[in-house]
Amino acid sequence: MLLDTKPTTFDELIRLSGLSHGTDVWLGNAQTLIEQGTVTLQEAICCRDDIMIYLMKKGLQPDKAFKIMESVRKGKVAKGKESKWKDEYIPLMKQHDVPDWYIKSCEKIKYMFPKAHAAAYVTNAFRIAWFKVHIPLAYYAAYYSIRAKAFDAQYMIFGKEKVKNKMKEIEIKNQKKEATKAELDMYDDLEIVLEMYERGFEFLPVDLYESDATKFKIEEDKLRPPLNSIPGFGTVAAQGIENARKDGKFMSIDDLKIRAKIGTSGADLLKQFGCLEGMSQSNQMSLFG
Repeated sequence: MLLDTKPTTFDELIRLSGLSHGTDVWLGNAQTLIEQGTVTLQEAICCRDDIMIYLMKKGLQPDKAFKIMESVRKGKVAKGKESKWKDEYIPLMKQHDVPDWYIKSCEKIKYMFPKAHAAAYVTNAFRIAWFKVHIPLAYYAAYYSIRAKAFDAQYMIFGKEKVKNKMKEIEIKNQKKEATKAELDMYDDLEIVLEMYERGFEFLPVDLYESDATKFKIEEDKLRPPLNSIPGFGTVAAQGIENARKDGKFMSIDDLKIRAKIGTSGADLLKQFGCLEGMSQSNQMSLFG
């Protein structure tokens, strides 16, 4: 939609939000009219409010304009369930010089988004976009912590080549219809991670003491991944470590397992990510070691 319309104003972004959230408002409707040069984005029906305002500007009484808008936006006209459409509403609109393309466009619409909702969505997206441009690490930290469905430190925090290789692997699987939903979700996150790398930002290692349980942290102009970004290491285990380390450093791996209430498999995952380097297995001293 953005490529087809090339918006340049905030109002046009709101219009696109209305078009994208409606049913049969863009595809086979506004899109075709814009491509054919019949209308511009500013003239197309995008949100439900557009109909009432347009008809009132054409000279229709507010109550009639409202009733037509309601019939169209609920899909009653498209489904042929508006008894007044052909005998009353169409003649009334033609009487006020409403063009045929406009009437036919109304007849295709099954659902329309209210402009207030579209404005709220775009305002929120614009705020997020501002951070992405001007304070990027804050954006990426928030995105990975809140929105990322399948962030996997195993493939994402060790440089962009590893990210590209994993993306290629998923692409090949997807072409063969073998990619799982989890892999497709991961692909979305990999795209954002690759973008971050291309902008010159990097990750710090997952750290037993410095990493948060669930949130990405900004340190030294880099991002520190949380403990639960380790694949297979759950949020409960991560929170267990975060709570346990408040009482001081862990004496050994056994001490970690007892205080944080994690099992051997959890400790092994931490070991694989280098989080337990220099830590002895047990508090016991060996006489012969």
